[in-house]
Amino acid sequence: MKHLAGRLGTLLAVVAVIGLLPRLTRTDPALTILHARYADRPPTPETLDAIRAETGLDGGPLTVLGRWLAGLLHGDLGTSWVSGQPVAPDVRSALGVSLTLMGLSLAVALALAAALCAGTLRRGARRRIVTARAGALAAVLAALPEFLLAAVLAAVVAVRLGWLPALGWGSPAQAVLPALAMGVPAGALLGRLLDDALPAAFAEPWARAAAAGGLPGRRVARHALRRTLPGLLPQLGLVVVGLTGGAVAVETLYAVPGLGGTALAAALAQDLPVLQSCVLVLLLLGVLAGAVTRLAARTLLGPALRDGALPALVPPVLPARRLLTAGAVLLAALLVAVTVAGLLRDPLHVDAAARLAAPSAAHPLGTDQLGRDVLARLGHGAARTVLTALAVSAATLLAGLALGAVRAGALTESANALPAILSGLVVAGIAGPGPWGAALAVAAVAWAPLAAHTTALYTQEKAAPHIAAARAAGAGPWHVARRHLLPAVLPPVLRHAVLRVPAIALALASLGFLGLGAQPPAPEWGRMLAENLPYAERAPWPVLAPAAALAVLGALTVLTATAVRGRTKAP
Repeated sequence: MKHLAGRLGTLLAVVAVIGLLPRLTRTDPALTILHARYADRPPTPETLDAIRAETGLDGGPLTVLGRWLAGLLHGDLGTSWVSGQPVAPDVRSALGVSLTLMGLSLAVALALAAALCAGTLRRGARRRIVTARAGALAAVLAALPEFLLAAVLAAVVAVRLGWLPALGWGSPAQAVLPALAMGVPAGALLGRLLDDALPAAFAEPWARAAAAGGLPGRRVARHALRRTLPGLLPQLGLVVVGLTGGAVAVETLYAVPGLGGTALAAALAQDLPVLQSCVLVLLLLGVLAGAVTRLAARTLLGPALRDGALPALVPPVLPARRLLTAGAVLLAALLVAVTVAGLLRDPLHVDAAARLAAPSAAHPLGTDQLGRDVLARLGHGAARTVLTALAVSAATLLAGLALGAVRAGALTESANALPAILSGLVVAGIAGPGPWGAALAVAAVAWAPLAAHTTALYTQEKAAPHIAAARAAGAGPWHVARRHLLPAVLPPVLRHAVLRVPAIALALASLGFLGLGAQPPAPEWGRMLAENLPYAERAPWPVLAPAAALAVLGALTVLTATAVRGRTKAP
């Protein structure tokens, strides 16, 4: 009951903040309604006062919020400020579309995750895990921007080949490409996390005894999967919510009338009743997904969690293959070389005679739609994109560890339910669009997956027998946390944070893609994608360059983390 009250309180607090958005952004809702409904009327004080009286805005923000909350008790989500129509039908329709698309995307994600970890399951069942694997393919797939993957699928599969429709919603064929664009990055992330955790399950004594006793490898793999899944189920819940409301760019590109696009349109139009309703639905979905995943994790762990008899998952020391180290060094050298070469060029010089020019000696990576050198903009944008992503990743790691240790489940679910783009709109409205506002917006929500992972591992580790033994020997809470809990929780969460560096870069790129990040003419990888995507069919190099850089960043982070892990000796 206490946890439910905390979640409801957090939910109402977030909705209240959304309700105060006009005050935070210093905009007048009456003026927004006037422009939307009565464009031919002048914005006189009398007209604005009449609109405030008609819509109930004359009572102030707290009064408006109170009326909206009172309406919720009767199932009334309010009336749109822009259209003047009831909000509930549109939100229900958008929710149905988003849930359908989420289900299809989740099926794609789970299938890809299973394929990515199938090799580890097979080798673990045969006791043949002898070297650390990188999962570079998963990293590259996870680093693909959803909006870029969506655009490529639409251009190639829909337009060039004519196999599937590129726009709209209503038929099964129209859902295939959006589901692939959303499901592939999510599946790559889930598959990489699962593949990273499985070796520890196969190294447990029961797995060795089962293999020595002749237990079929398929059963060993199934039990290892059951042992590993509880720590990752919270991530699955976060993915479910993210696929429902966070795919704004994909919904926009494919003209899908989903909940994320509806929330974005409402935020841009300052239509607060619609925006509040969308956020409320996403928050409730986050609470529901969190409750289901916690129940599933407890069911999989069984009585061992309650009785404090759950053995700790200790990953084996697996030497990294030399190929991984060589690959990490090669990718790092390539990224540094491209950055240095780009820094020596002018990213703002415009050559109108060389618009969308192909790669040449003068322009090794070609030029963009204005005739600016792509290599120069890629190099100058590296500092903005990579360094900002690393700084945000470090901040989210610290926040995730701290909030996950205190099990701030309600705050975690609420933060995850808010798309980074919606957070970016709020920050941009308060501070104006820019790179620092985009970084703050991403950091405000990106800590949630790390906190959920920390809480899941922390809960399991506290149920280990050696923790009870340490307490029985007189160890205090600080000693237990510092010597037992943190060493067990930190390594997997740190590897998770490293894996999310490209995801954070993608979130920054998404905000840049929508014009909420770095403003023109500043070079930034997300803005490069946004500016040149309309010309991708005619000149793909201005789009391929930042996309390849993001993929290289993803592969580099995973290769580096795996190589360092392989060189780390057990204590």
